[in-house]
Amino acid sequence: MALAFTSSSAIHASTSSSSYQQPKVSQLGTFQPLDRAQILSTALNSRRRLAMKPLNAEPKRNDSIVPSAATIMAPEVIEKADEEDFEKLAKELQNASPLEIMDKALEKFGDDIAIAFSGAEDVALIEYAHLTGRPFRVFSLDTGRLNPETYQLFDTVEKHYGIRIEYMFPDSVEVQALVRSKGLFSFYEDGHQECCRVRKVRPLRRALKGLRAWITGQRKDQSPGTRSEIPVVQVDPSFEGLDGGAGSLVKWNPVANVDGSDIWNFLRAMNVPVNSLHSQGYVSIGCEPCTRPVLPGQHEREGRWWWEDAKAKECGLHKGNIKDESVNGTVQTNGTATVADIFDTKDIVTLSKPGVENLLKLEDRREPWLVVLYAPWCQFCQAMEGSYVELAEKLAGSGVKVGKFRADGEQKAFAQQELQLGSFPTILFFPKHTSKPIKYPSEKRDVDSLLAFVNALR
Repeated sequence: MALAFTSSSAIHASTSSSSYQQPKVSQLGTFQPLDRAQILSTALNSRRRLAMKPLNAEPKRNDSIVPSAATIMAPEVIEKADEEDFEKLAKELQNASPLEIMDKALEKFGDDIAIAFSGAEDVALIEYAHLTGRPFRVFSLDTGRLNPETYQLFDTVEKHYGIRIEYMFPDSVEVQALVRSKGLFSFYEDGHQECCRVRKVRPLRRALKGLRAWITGQRKDQSPGTRSEIPVVQVDPSFEGLDGGAGSLVKWNPVANVDGSDIWNFLRAMNVPVNSLHSQGYVSIGCEPCTRPVLPGQHEREGRWWWEDAKAKECGLHKGNIKDESVNGTVQTNGTATVADIFDTKDIVTLSKPGVENLLKLEDRREPWLVVLYAPWCQFCQAMEGSYVELAEKLAGSGVKVGKFRADGEQKAFAQQELQLGSFPTILFFPKHTSKPIKYPSEKRDVDSLLAFVNALR
């Protein structure tokens, strides 16, 4: 695997101007000793080249060599993950700006830290790193199934910042085995985790084994179900770094406390290159088969793995975010605090399982019903709460009842078998004179779209 080392362009300039030049000799056989400053400079440069570590630290691989033309490096790391209380540091940096956090990360870890770039909003991380004036490294996971627009952005970013992105690729033997045994699109049938594990997680694991810290673009507002508690810096709970073992890798999240709208304001203000897919409705961008634009009323992460429940919408790169959601049937966020219920309004009727069973049995109802099957922890249910509540207000007194049925936990199997539940949220319309409910087919969950569905059927 060929890798290219990335550093900021400023370092190239400073190094080339200070590199040692052999003094000219007036005649053959004349010896001219080096002065002390030249000896120290030469020795220091030699030590730093020897200390250079490739990003891909997979053992016994001959193709992970860093090209000799790209051996300019950032300052050597001074502190290790286990030498500092990063929980305390996270509290100290809680109100710091992304630029301050980025500067602190690059200062502490030098050449042993790298930015994870996905080709989406992570370009903001590169811009922040560039603004610090410090050298920095960037790596990306090329799964082999990215959009053409993403590859185009990679090339544009490299030229814009004068850097080389260090690409990590999946193991060809593992990809071949997966495709031969299950086909090219097995993730639509049995979940995306296996494909992501081969194409993303394992290459990431190899990359991180060559580092002591990494920088991600995670934000709390990206996924309320799995990312609401991420700190700006933490000891990585899932992956190991250069020294190996628990606590050997530090994870920095400089934009953890930044709203997505503010990220975009920053990108526009700095006039940095962005993925052209954003202008086509894509917000969160991953592999081409698993990514699509989001629609009105949808959360940004709903464009990823749209055929799965909200709990599954992590690829494994940040699996430390995922916690146990159920304790004795009660949804939890951190093991103690129960997630608050949603769709709470006088215009929406809370249905129990017997109530839904009665709706299913009735062939001649006095009035039609619109019912949402939901889970309160689901960020996509949370994202449509406002439009569904507004719809209930509009339908109040119209002869259409609006209800909700919590279909996770013990009720999920029933909802899947009897109520056509595929993923949360699922919206059903129970007509007056038909026993079988009609499933809302669209993912446009704005008020006008839902109202058009109801008016067409009542």
